[in-house]
Amino acid sequence: MPAGTVRRRHRLLLATAAATVGALLLSACTTTTPAPETTVKSSAEASIIGEVPAELNAYYAQAVTWTSCNGGFQCAQVEVPMDYAKPLSTSIKLSVIRLPASGKRLGAMLINPGGPGASGVDMAKNGAKSYFSDKLRGAYDIVGFDPRGVQRSEPVKCLSDAQMDASRQESFDLGTDAGLQAAEAATKTETDLCVKNTGPVLAYIDTVSSARDMDILRAVVGDPKLNYMGFSYGTKLGATYAGLFPARVGKFSLDGALDPTLTIDQVSMGQAVGFENALRAWAANCLGTKDCPVSGTVDTALSQIRDLNAVYTKTPAQTPSGRSVTGDEFTNAVAFAMYSTDLWDPLTGALKQAFAGDASGMLALADYSADRDSDGKYQSNTAAAFTAINCLDYPMNSNTAHMREDAAALEKASPTFGKLLAYSGLGCKFWPFPATGKPAEISAAGAGPILVIGTTGDPATPYQWAQSLAKQLESGVLITWKGDGHTAYGRANACLTTTVDDYFVEGKVPADGTTC
Repeated sequence: MPAGTVRRRHRLLLATAAATVGALLLSACTTTTPAPETTVKSSAEASIIGEVPAELNAYYAQAVTWTSCNGGFQCAQVEVPMDYAKPLSTSIKLSVIRLPASGKRLGAMLINPGGPGASGVDMAKNGAKSYFSDKLRGAYDIVGFDPRGVQRSEPVKCLSDAQMDASRQESFDLGTDAGLQAAEAATKTETDLCVKNTGPVLAYIDTVSSARDMDILRAVVGDPKLNYMGFSYGTKLGATYAGLFPARVGKFSLDGALDPTLTIDQVSMGQAVGFENALRAWAANCLGTKDCPVSGTVDTALSQIRDLNAVYTKTPAQTPSGRSVTGDEFTNAVAFAMYSTDLWDPLTGALKQAFAGDASGMLALADYSADRDSDGKYQSNTAAAFTAINCLDYPMNSNTAHMREDAAALEKASPTFGKLLAYSGLGCKFWPFPATGKPAEISAAGAGPILVIGTTGDPATPYQWAQSLAKQLESGVLITWKGDGHTAYGRANACLTTTVDDYFVEGKVPADGTTC
């Protein structure tokens, strides 16, 4: 069956907090008034730093200059080692932004929106004043950072904007030898561009290194323990930190959890089922409205969507803009709308247009998914960073027989989304740096209570993964939100918000198994 490039094929695994969806939809209407530029210098005292290897002490004790930015925020650059095995060799700079606490300050709270490859700076800049509650912002500086390899922090660079557009238009029939060979050639070309355009940091943007960076950031923001709110992939980053530095875990919330014991194939299967179930939930809701573009039963409705996708796969649909929508981009558009129920109505409208012969709405959703603006500029390097980080974090199997067997299982489990999640190993087949991570349990023995939040209808990080992570963590506390979409805090109900806020601000640890 025809399918898109390997890079696009990985897009569903790119899991970010629902806040980024809102930021994309609202960014065009948001303006800020620049504040007069001021600077604040800070450096951590020994009591804050704690015991660290001597060769890392200069990083922990560095003097950091915070400069006013973005209307009420402060921005800084923080140095960290490129290679923690040789910390005195080369340093790199991380971009950091913070919104100072508006009330009685308890400390700083680092945030990560997921990905891997999503920008914490953008999440803070676009959402800190609206996504996080007044109670939380009153007590904590909200600190966003771009992890190594992401956006402003030694970013992975692969394709130009024009090359990205061209890549999204490509389709390969991976079920044939000729199609697979063509996809391999395209992947090899893109990998070579990543290596050429990024430089040596490409070998060191794994999750463990980013977690070590967070401990330096902890000292830089002046906290003896790290307070952290991570979403989606950010839960893996946070759990990794907790495993490395359990005694330095402060208040931790891991929302939309990834299970660190899963292989990349198991992750793909979990997401395949999750997105299929999410689309069924959308269809059930849509069929109860008068303007629904599909009809009949839920099964019939999904078949109608797949039939239309097959048309796009055979002949990409042209739009008035001159750009076309392929079958893979059609699927990406549908998948993107599963991240938040706020996007269900836009999907309904786009599908109504598509069934009438106009693919413009589906292209708009696909562009949002790819972080492409109306001027043809890609606003992030998330897709490139996503591939680079996963190639280091997960051992990949690029054996043809294995990938085709996996593809058949995925398509059986998820007729709508399975093909987009297949052939995971192909994306890293030509990666010049071997994987340094592997699936493993994280217990973080000795850490304080860690909230693990799972949403029952989460497509990108299925609820079972939150259950699994909460059991692995010695101090894990499972919080369940009965809802649809990806992640919970910032878009769930008052029960969930109050539970998390009281934990961070008042130190009230909820009962394990709390349901909102």
